[in-house]
Amino acid sequence: MLLSLAQWLQTLSPEWGHFRVFQYITFRAVMAALTALVIGLAAGPFVIAHLRALKIGQPIRGYGLETHFQKSGTPTMGGVLILLAITVSTLLWADLSNRFVWIVLLVTLGFGAIGWVDDWRKVVRKDPEGMRSREKYLWQSVVGLMAALYLVFSISENSNWRVLELFFNWVRSGFDVNLPPKAGLLLPFFKEISYPLGVLGFVILTYLVIVGSSNAVNLTDGLDGLAIMPVVLVGASLSVFAYVTGSAVYSKYLFFPYIPGSGELMIFCSALGGAGLAFLWFNTHPAQVFMGDVGALALGAALGTIAVIVRQEIVLAIMGGIFVVEALSVMVQVSFFKFTKKRFGEGRRLLRMAPLHHHFEKGGWKETQVVVRFWIITMLLCLVGLSTLKLR
Repeated sequence: MLLSLAQWLQTLSPEWGHFRVFQYITFRAVMAALTALVIGLAAGPFVIAHLRALKIGQPIRGYGLETHFQKSGTPTMGGVLILLAITVSTLLWADLSNRFVWIVLLVTLGFGAIGWVDDWRKVVRKDPEGMRSREKYLWQSVVGLMAALYLVFSISENSNWRVLELFFNWVRSGFDVNLPPKAGLLLPFFKEISYPLGVLGFVILTYLVIVGSSNAVNLTDGLDGLAIMPVVLVGASLSVFAYVTGSAVYSKYLFFPYIPGSGELMIFCSALGGAGLAFLWFNTHPAQVFMGDVGALALGAALGTIAVIVRQEIVLAIMGGIFVVEALSVMVQVSFFKFTKKRFGEGRRLLRMAPLHHHFEKGGWKETQVVVRFWIITMLLCLVGLSTLKLR
């Protein structure tokens, strides 16, 4: 919005030439982060007070850790604060003609809406199940598949008209059309190695990345500040990849696919970082508010969508290793419990408790120790991911 305004002012008079600074993505990225940070810090007390007045408190399950019982009643659904700051800041500073900005924003808000319904049923209607698993995955699949179908052609072409043309060509060809190498699966640490996926393969991979990362972040969100800081770190790292793939010069130099328009995602990532840090101000131990599913599902989906656009799905798994391990810990725990119950008549557990952060709490780590150590691990993993920019 402000970019369009600055461009219009420049056409009125040469005296407005200093507004050319708005054309630089790096400048707008910094301003987007600051704007989201200010919005989050300013609106935080009001949002928390409003959630508390509505008695939207976090329920603590009876089988949870005793140290968590004191958190019962802490306002949840604070993710609306994050989404508000991200949306306003992105709309202010991003190029609104950019298709990638809109698809990431729509996916984020779509998954946020799913999480909002789930949270609302849990804390307002007092339904412990919230949105049933099948219903939740159904709507996640709808949003994820719609995004995947758009991205498979959007990454291959440079305009929405060309995207539409490629889609119709795909239909007329009997759902068989060759995609350019940049739409393939890229392997980190290797130059110009891309495995062709085809339309179906791309859609399946994109669906799994978006929905999987969304639920992985949601499972990680179990301690004060545990999920939001890794989200900020991974988002900041992805912004670097977005800047590189959106630049014809840098992408060629670093052997990355050139994806016109993807650089604008740096604005969204910066807004995510600013909003995340503002939320952490209130979410740090002892937390004044929790993000709830409305925040966790939305942020995870946003990271997954950005990673798909900049063709860094594997790097996302590396940098978001904490999210991956947390999700795997739940899957392994549940599978092992069901297997042993069927085999021996009594369910057994591999971990003291799942997700993984509860396992360490049960082992004697304090909550703050688990959180900070997971942050440190994420920082290291993000550095490994960023090293793939040059180590190829």
